[in-house]
Amino acid sequence: MTAIIVCPLEKIAELAVRHRACEMVSLMAEGQDFHRPGVIRADRHLMLRMNDIAFAGTGNLVAPGEEHVARLIDFARSWDRSAPLLIHCWMGVSRSPAAAVIAALALDPDQDDEALAQRLRQVAPHATPNTRLIEFGDRALNRGGRLIAAIKAIGRGAETDGRASFVLPLA
Repeated sequence: MTAIIVCPLEKIAELAVRHRACEMVSLMAEGQDFHRPGVIRADRHLMLRMNDIAFAGTGNLVAPGEEHVARLIDFARSWDRSAPLLIHCWMGVSRSPAAAVIAALALDPDQDDEALAQRLRQVAPHATPNTRLIEFGDRALNRGGRLIAAIKAIGRGAETDGRASFVLPLA
């Protein structure tokens, strides 16, 4: 069974090698540049430039948008699942857990939103998925508010030092 690996930026090279990932999604703010690990194929690296905010109209910050979620869903659906998919953001707490949940639902739309949210909480006690990404994901995947409610039900994650990584098994 393959899975989605979620981590902070500082762990991408280590976890890409350890899990033999060759595809990656990066959710990073403009100007937060980094080197793509050599094991990640350039043509299978999706860069989504956004800040970790839950509302638009905040100066020069880029809020997650519908276009980010649409690109994420398309990328996830094109993943061949021959190796784990690596998803990261700056700390691995908000944007990347939200993206992992959205990708998991894009791949298996018949799964239960509450069960997925509980699975996320079990493997990632620290995760606090970005609410704006979750709202757009709910809408794009026609969840009818179920994803929003499920993520809200698991509440805010535990405090973390920002170095927590996790594996989200696919259903």
